[in-house]
Amino acid sequence: MKFRVVAIALVAGLILSVAGHWANKVEANPMTKKQSFGKLTDGTEIYLYTLTNKNGMEADITNFGGTLVALKVPDRNGKFADVVLGLDTLPDYVSGTNYFGATVGRYGNRIAHGKFTLDGVEYTLAKNDGENSLHGGIKGFNKVVWTAKEIPSKDGSSLQLNYLSKYGEEGYPGNLSVQVVYTLTDHNELQIDYSASTDKDTVLNLTHHSYFNLKGQGEGDILEHKLTLNADRFTPVDGGLIPTGELRSVKGTPFDFTTPVAIGARINQDDEQLKLGKGYDHNWVLNRKAGDALSLAAKVEEPTTGRAMEVWTTEPGIQFYTGNFLDGKSGKGGKIYNFRNALCLETQHYPDSPNHPAFPTTELKPGGHLHSKTVYRFSAK
Repeated sequence: MKFRVVAIALVAGLILSVAGHWANKVEANPMTKKQSFGKLTDGTEIYLYTLTNKNGMEADITNFGGTLVALKVPDRNGKFADVVLGLDTLPDYVSGTNYFGATVGRYGNRIAHGKFTLDGVEYTLAKNDGENSLHGGIKGFNKVVWTAKEIPSKDGSSLQLNYLSKYGEEGYPGNLSVQVVYTLTDHNELQIDYSASTDKDTVLNLTHHSYFNLKGQGEGDILEHKLTLNADRFTPVDGGLIPTGELRSVKGTPFDFTTPVAIGARINQDDEQLKLGKGYDHNWVLNRKAGDALSLAAKVEEPTTGRAMEVWTTEPGIQFYTGNFLDGKSGKGGKIYNFRNALCLETQHYPDSPNHPAFPTTELKPGGHLHSKTVYRFSAK
């Protein structure tokens, strides 16, 4: 009887010990981790948040610019690599001009001559791309401090970011309240939910600007990545990379990615549009109807690692960009980012929409509410 009591006590102690071990392990590896990312010159402290899922994926996000700093994804052998380009320090992001991982607004992409007319009033925007306004202007959403809060989520670990863009900021009308929620799910998805409201008629085009290389950041070019775009048309551009207004068929052109094609297969063809963009830097018109729910926009496959990424969105367009302005500067961990070492797939409304009435509208009115969602879904085979 004494032996039986001792045995029970030993088993109970073992159970408690194991339970304590796992409790400590969970406590030491929470689904969301917060740490300092440095201070701005005015003393504002900036934070880096790490979201983790049950499969070991990690997403590092800072509230400076609502920026995705790192995204660690497994390959076919379970080896993890960071698949987004970025920078090591807060000062690098403050001075940076490439929009690595940024939340872009108020207006993603270009607005011609930095002007548009709304309700009979002409608005003049900050010009930061020659004669055009690009990605929100001189100080877009990628250069502001967002209020961050960890929030519960049934899908995984989530980070909520909020920002109030005041009337007149970079020339835009209306006080605009914006919320962006990043969620890293246990299905290896990075979900980005956007919502916004305004007190005055305005225009809005929010997007995410990660540079992806599925071999790993700084691991060479992306020309062997295979791309599929669910789009039969694209918007050709002029010399300033502003849409001409035409919706041109991709059939018979280097812009046809309706079936999987290596990105480098036709990028150097003698094509006027490729010359204007120095490669691919264009908006594709997604095959979807207005009001459709989340639908597949793009898929990228990297043959050497087996990594694949699907892009799902509620947006009508997607900008495919092949890192044509990367110029050999160093990034995270001293990696060098050369010409065409990454690709961007920016879900969006079309560039310069406020000046093209035939394009889907980007107007937001008081009492109205914008909601948009984009999902980057990862797998390996």
